[in-house]
Amino acid sequence: MRRNVLPGLRLSLGVTLFYVGLIVVLPLAALVFKAASLGPADYWAIVSSPRAVATYRVTVLCALAATVFNLFFGLALAWVLTRYRFPGWRFVDALVDLPFALPTAVAGIALTTLFSANGWFGAALAPLGIKVAYTPLGIMIAMIFTSLPFIVRTVQPVLEDLDPALEEAAQSLGGSDWTIFRKVILPLLKPALLAGLSLSFARSLGEFGAIIFIAGNKPFETEITALLIFIRLEEYDYQAAAAIASVLLITAFSMLALTNVMQARALRYTARG
Repeated sequence: MRRNVLPGLRLSLGVTLFYVGLIVVLPLAALVFKAASLGPADYWAIVSSPRAVATYRVTVLCALAATVFNLFFGLALAWVLTRYRFPGWRFVDALVDLPFALPTAVAGIALTTLFSANGWFGAALAPLGIKVAYTPLGIMIAMIFTSLPFIVRTVQPVLEDLDPALEEAAQSLGGSDWTIFRKVILPLLKPALLAGLSLSFARSLGEFGAIIFIAGNKPFETEITALLIFIRLEEYDYQAAAAIASVLLITAFSMLALTNVMQARALRYTARG
């Protein structure tokens, strides 16, 4: 009699599906149901109101800027942690995971303290005419802080598993360092980079605790969508909160679906190569 590779598959699958349904599907279904209880006209009036549109613009633009920054800095950090060993390497490597462990409210308070007008960084930037706290720049910094580990931790294992023979072969053929990185290493990193970027962007879209302290929360200027949802909940306007939240949900799902398609294409390209 042939044994299953995974003993107790039915039990483990049942537990997994129950967990996913209870923790993920049920809350999302409740959100969709609450938003659907509005009529099309009321739903559109809420999600297209000037204040809501302003929060979408602030949130998406800041999230995009933070993700682009994380793309370059996160890739560079993962490269350094993978390819070099230096005094304090383990400390820097552990420090990458700090945003995962640190409560977001604590991160927001710390960033506000550092970048306020009389803070360590804020006081140094003030003579240059750069204001961070209570501006969109502060929102970007908070998003960068909380989402950077997603890119580093998705790219780092792939860099560690790369076969050195590929780079050595490219060097033997006369390839420069930039050419080797662009034509040999980067295509192999593309699926991991796409995954990290999508996770980083999604985390930035939904970030709340680290942003509200440093943003200043001025409507039409530094108010993010997550804060507007919270305000509607405090006003007991649950339908409006659900409607606005559904916009973020649709955006996140669309972005993840697009990323999965791009990842599949990148994997097929890598397999052919």
